Order: sequence, then C-alpha cells, then structure tokens
Amino acid sequence: MKYLVMVQGTQADYEAMRGKASAQAPAWSEQELQAMYAYMGAINNDLSETGELIDGQGLAEPAQTRLVALGKDGKAVITDGPYSETKELMAGYWVLECASLERVTEIAERVTRCPCPEGATDYPVVIRPILDGAGDI
Repeated sequence: MKYLVMVQGTQADYEAMRGKASAQAPAWSEQELQAMYAYMGAINNDLSETGELIDGQGLAEPAQTRLVALGKDGKAVITDGPYSETKELMAGYWVLECASLERVTEIAERVTRCPCPEGATDYPVVIRPILDGAGDI
C-alpha cells in the first residue's frame, strides 16, 4: 500500500534554521543543520535501497505559500503567505510503498528521532494511506 508521510513546521522553524531564534523556535547552528540533513539523507538512502521510496521532498517556507480560494462572488481570492491563523504546515513529505502500516509506522518513528536543537518543537509525523481507486473511501 502507498502512504503519504508528512513532517510539519512553522515559519518560525524555517527562520530558526537560518539562525534567527524566536520564542517559538531556537536558532539552529550550522552543525545542527548538517546533522539534520545527514539524518534525513540516510533515511532517504535506506528507503531507496529497500524500494519503498516513491518520492520525498522538503517544501519551501510558509512565507512562499499562496492560497487560492473561491470568494462569495464566485471569483478567486488569492492570498500570499504566511498565514498567522495557521499554526503548522506540511514542511516535507515522503510517498512510500510499504508492505504494512506497521512498517510505515517504523519509518515515521525513525523520522521523529531527527536531531534538532534543544528546545525545538517535536511535531508528530503524520501517516496517511493513499487511496488507489474511487472505491477505497
């Protein structure tokens, strides 16, 4: 079965990775960033070797987000981010093909152990099965 595995973050987290601390997120050092990239790279390499990785990407910061909604008048309402009402957004994802929910849960648990600075928010890793056909709902 295919699964979408998502990691979350906020605009403050992206800024912290650039060295700008806030009340919500401690600043990352260059060594901490490199450790995080190496850890995630190792996960990607392992998933590629097992054949479970279909796709995986980090996403641009929320400040580069655009929201397109339908207004009451039927015309598109376009808003550029970040959105103060949004707490967390998807920061990255993997599309995996795994033999079981237990296997994808093992992978998500590994992702939760990614190194980060002391005091950084521990976001849950979200697993969503991907429906293969219209009858799967």
